[in-house]
Amino acid sequence: MKIAIVGYGKMGKTIERLALAKSHEIVLKIDDHNLDELTVDNLKKADVAIEFTNPEAAFDNINLCFDANIPVISGTTGWLDKFEEVKKRCMKENQAFFYASNFSLGVNIFFKLNEYLAKVMNKFQNFDVQIEETHHIHKLDAPSGTAITIAEGILKEISRKKEWVKENAGKPEQIAVKSYREGEVPGTHTVTYSSAVENIVITHESKNREGLAQGALMAAEFIIGKTGIFGMDDLLDL
Repeated sequence: MKIAIVGYGKMGKTIERLALAKSHEIVLKIDDHNLDELTVDNLKKADVAIEFTNPEAAFDNINLCFDANIPVISGTTGWLDKFEEVKKRCMKENQAFFYASNFSLGVNIFFKLNEYLAKVMNKFQNFDVQIEETHHIHKLDAPSGTAITIAEGILKEISRKKEWVKENAGKPEQIAVKSYREGEVPGTHTVTYSSAVENIVITHESKNREGLAQGALMAAEFIIGKTGIFGMDDLLDL
């Protein structure tokens, strides 16, 4: 498989290392120093593009991959206000797009655990819930895409909660999502249900970026030959 890595930072370098170990070929590596090489012609040399950049660039990068008519895997968060535009173009042109707020197997199991726990806690109104996430100081968006996915999972199951808000919940129907940026933390997410007498806490802690990179590479292998919109539920059959 020939791979274009759009976003050759720490994540891109980890993806490259794992891909080469599986005998894949990296035909394009894009970072801030060679953006002029991010062209349709260069992208056409690849079977698939893996995009980990920043919220400002992701939408244009994805569309450029569609221009080149190659499948694209994106793990960039903070741009989802334009997701419907990407989805419409993908479906209209029979393209292939795979998005995940987090490619880690453990995080996606955590998502399911979070939804199950929320469904149980819907019956117990004496518990309130909040989310905390901690990432490295280089992460631009806050809350993280993973934290937003966690919040959306809770909103789906707890009828008394109507929206998530940054930092502090001023109303009972809100879920507070608190963000911290510290050192080189790969990513820690915690959901806490608290009553006057006890707490219930679930946490996922990433030890490094390798789990994310493995998931992204699995997604790239999965999407070859397919068209449509895909996510981790499709890949892992969760």
